[in-house]
Amino acid sequence: MTVPDFAARPQLAEDVARLIRRRIFDGTYPAGKYIRLDQLAAELGISVTPVREALFGLRTEGLLAQQPRRGFIVLPVTRRDIDDVAGVQAHIGGQLAARAAGQITDAQLEELGRIQDELEQAYARDDHEAAVRLNHAFHRGVNRAAESPKLAQLMSQITRYALESVYPTVEGWPEQSTHDHRRILDALGRHDGELARAAMADHLCAASKPLIDHLARLGVLE
Repeated sequence: MTVPDFAARPQLAEDVARLIRRRIFDGTYPAGKYIRLDQLAAELGISVTPVREALFGLRTEGLLAQQPRRGFIVLPVTRRDIDDVAGVQAHIGGQLAARAAGQITDAQLEELGRIQDELEQAYARDDHEAAVRLNHAFHRGVNRAAESPKLAQLMSQITRYALESVYPTVEGWPEQSTHDHRRILDALGRHDGELARAAMADHLCAASKPLIDHLARLGVLE
């Protein structure tokens, strides 16, 4: 098992959380496995502080549960979980895209196009971390253009459960995502709210099946 060189960079909880998520979703940490703070900190060669923060954050995301005196246990991920998250994302994301279409500026459209170009380049070179970051930036850009902070906040909260870090490794998803994002950009450029709503909702709904198939092949789902 390859462990990132945490000692060579700032000790951020996000780094540890990213590692744990990857281990959960590649089957290294199966449901029912206990993760102990001190053991993981020793393995990574870091202090317990970022590990503690990461574990509590993942508990909030619903990936772990805390057991007194035993540590944190990995919770099962189900098909219904993934479908439910995708459905909520599609509803809220569609509404945000529709609102964005009505008022998005040329500068915002240009920035989204630049992000999408970089995202496609990241997919092409199999740079998964960059792809996750750029995909998030694309959707955040659409949500900001909507100027609906409460809806955007809700979307941000539900996105924590969306397994964003897994998608670049899902077979066929980079191509599907590229097609969908280009469709969304076209709708935004036309300032067509209903077209943007449908494009975004379709994109977010479509994400659940390939993710479920991917995780099922790894034996992660229950």
